[in-house]
Amino acid sequence: MKAPDVKMAPAIISRIKILANLNIAERRVPQDGRIALTVAGRPVDLRVSCLPTAHGESVVMRILDQTTTSLDLENVGLPEDVYEQITMDIEKPNGIFIVTGPTGSGKTTTLYSVLRRINTIDSKLLTAEEPVEYNVDGIVQVPIDARVGNTFATVLRAFLRQDPDIMMVGEIRDLETAEIAVQAALTGHFVFSTLHTNDAAGAVMRLVDMNVAPYLLSSTLEAVLGQRLVRTVCRECKQAYEPDNETLERIEMTRDQIGGRPFYFGKGCKTCNGTGYKGRRGVFEYLRMSNPLRELINNKAPTLVIREKARELGMRTMREDGIRAILDGYTTVDEVLRYT
Repeated sequence: MKAPDVKMAPAIISRIKILANLNIAERRVPQDGRIALTVAGRPVDLRVSCLPTAHGESVVMRILDQTTTSLDLENVGLPEDVYEQITMDIEKPNGIFIVTGPTGSGKTTTLYSVLRRINTIDSKLLTAEEPVEYNVDGIVQVPIDARVGNTFATVLRAFLRQDPDIMMVGEIRDLETAEIAVQAALTGHFVFSTLHTNDAAGAVMRLVDMNVAPYLLSSTLEAVLGQRLVRTVCRECKQAYEPDNETLERIEMTRDQIGGRPFYFGKGCKTCNGTGYKGRRGVFEYLRMSNPLRELINNKAPTLVIREKARELGMRTMREDGIRAILDGYTTVDEVLRYT
């Protein structure tokens, strides 16, 4: 399909902003909106982000097709051992559970899958989101709108007066929100949230850097799940090959460690539009709190020390989980090195 002429850009951007209920006259500040569509009888949401630049506005749209996204925890793609640990941890009566990763890494989908697992008739679940991405029966969902004063902190504070059992706050962005989440956990609630950090261990220091008291954080934080999304090799044009020494050096593996298993790549076909990739899957690392880790947090240990201690206690890093995906034939070396 031929791209529209550059002269059409202002008109196209204005039309998108109208559909997303954004101010078309405002071109000086970033704006975020949402477009609800029905495509082939299926509900599809478009997340719209407008950003002013030196040469006009930049517009990005993210597609959220609820009919193709499974919100079952079994289908998130978690390694079996991580899945078992998470299912035990989310049944605890109180604490904080954090999912971390960059924008678009599937954090919200993972959280919704967790909430659906623990969404029972005798539990009251409340969420504060910007915006509400998936509508789930049985959960009270509140959209964040800073323009009218509905920030994460104010909504989370109001939640405490709504007799909740479980709360989910879309993102911990500041000290006020973090402190309310900690207080909620201390008073018998389970709080789920997200952070933008490079790995699971980094989430701990991010909260400490926000000036959350280490002794409060160590007593409330239960686990941190770090994740990324990598592209999966197209099944139609998937081909095996024997990795050379240079490839093995890049992922710090030896031939004995791979045990003679082949690596795979996509040659490119009509199914994958010549890219060699079709679909995405997650790579994960799960930092589960224990007494040695809580002691390190109390002592304000740096991220590297916390990460190494967690590995000593059995945590598998995202890079290691990515190598597992390579050996299982799901993805390529380039994808794992690019995102982990």
